[in-house]
Amino acid sequence: MSSVITETSEDLIFKALAAPVRRAILDALKDNPQTTTELCARFPHIDRTTVMQHLKVLESADLVIAHKVGRVRWNHLNALPIKAIHDRWIGPHAAAAVSMLSALKADMERG
Repeated sequence: MSSVITETSEDLIFKALAAPVRRAILDALKDNPQTTTELCARFPHIDRTTVMQHLKVLESADLVIAHKVGRVRWNHLNALPIKAIHDRWIGPHAAAAVSMLSALKADMERG
């Protein structure tokens, strides 16, 4: 019996976030959408094709939403998948850590 493992949307998000240049692209889109040309100018050490490949990975993970206006491609950050990761993975762990630190503080104060 063979088992088929499929990538979940979380897997795609974590894989997309694994590359520093993709995180930098998301940072660049944080405040406002940018054209692909503008993004390429921000990363002069990589060629346009490579920037486009990174954008494709980000789109596959639903972290970037792109639309064309004429010949111009606009790239928008979609922060909802990142919020979902935070709500699922980071928030509960941070709450548990704060709880432990609070208990440690109380123990130390009791002395």
